[in-house]
Amino acid sequence: MKLHFLLLCSISSFYLFSCSASRSDENLMEMADEIHSKILSIDTHTDVPLRFTNSSFDLSVRHNPGEDGSKVDFPRMKEGGLDAVFFAAFVAQGPRTPEANEKAKQTILKTIDSIKAVVNRNNNVAELAFSSDDAYQIKNKGKHAVYIGMENGYPVGNDLSLIQTYFDLGVRYITLCHTANNDICDSSLDLNGEEHRGLSDFGKQVIAEMNRVGMTIDISHVSDKAFYDVIEFTKVPVLASHSCARTLCDNPRNLTDDMLKKIAGNNGVVQICLFTNYLKTPEPNLERDSVLKLWREKYSYFDQLTAEERKLARAERMEIEKKFPKKLATVSDMVDHIDHVVKVAGIDHVGIGSDFDGGGGVEGCFDVSEMKNITIELLKRGYSENEIEKIWGGNFMRVFKEVEKYSSKLN
Repeated sequence: MKLHFLLLCSISSFYLFSCSASRSDENLMEMADEIHSKILSIDTHTDVPLRFTNSSFDLSVRHNPGEDGSKVDFPRMKEGGLDAVFFAAFVAQGPRTPEANEKAKQTILKTIDSIKAVVNRNNNVAELAFSSDDAYQIKNKGKHAVYIGMENGYPVGNDLSLIQTYFDLGVRYITLCHTANNDICDSSLDLNGEEHRGLSDFGKQVIAEMNRVGMTIDISHVSDKAFYDVIEFTKVPVLASHSCARTLCDNPRNLTDDMLKKIAGNNGVVQICLFTNYLKTPEPNLERDSVLKLWREKYSYFDQLTAEERKLARAERMEIEKKFPKKLATVSDMVDHIDHVVKVAGIDHVGIGSDFDGGGGVEGCFDVSEMKNITIELLKRGYSENEIEKIWGGNFMRVFKEVEKYSSKLN
């Protein structure tokens, strides 16, 4: 009798658990929709301007990423519940001569103008944002907020006054470098190794000037030594606009646990990205790697290509992706990195910066239309609505506000 009773209890418990799990799965999207209707969600790094600068790419139209590889447009932002986004004005590192620096500056100015023109053409669904408060106000209007970031400090050259110039034009963070050293600091990926042993003397002046004008410092891409120099010299919290945890994926672009702790001590934030190579150590694929290497060499200065050359480059890249598909990381892998940062640095120091249109896109969140799947995964792991709000924008906005507050005291 006792055994029969226990068996009935076990069957009953299993049935109740199964029904509960089923109901939970059915309700997850509804819960995610509800959360996104109340919170501010922001993606701190996308490379969308690479698509519309010097081309006719239309952000008002819903694109198919399987056809053109694009990851962001305004219709898909609405589907994915994304309220605000940073468009990165990017310039690939080139020669560091007066002439090349001037060319880099002109490229950035043109990209900034293109961003403003695109947003103005879509002013029924989007507005440019400049302050931390703007995103909330724009969301209340039922529109998407678009901020401007600058990826690579190369266009600063060695002219400190340009930081104020770019700020006045709407740029709200500068990623200090990209994949090569520049006059500001060393890169984590420069094949020639260290040049300045961290920040250059000019780089230290750049940090002080960024603090003064209210420009957020983005340490994604910098070398380890440059990272520690920034933490030492900055007076305000820093941002890693699109980085991951090196403990989970041993890539020099990622942050060590000690770096994560230093960011927590600085009251900064790490925005976890959706780039497979930063989430999981890629499986060997020599044929794909070889073909991509040739493609990168052929189109090394992408931002300087003509519209026709860009179209050809994208078409060739799409063919490579179809012929040699990459095994993508998953939303679960991405949230593993969020979990790790929470464990090491705390819930107040993590966010999301997709790197869409710059390599970002994983299984389950291949483009911006699927971003609520991140929220669903967070719900599955037991994150509260308050914690999800912090991850999706609260933590970054805290950093943004502190940078603004410090600058206002000096000016």
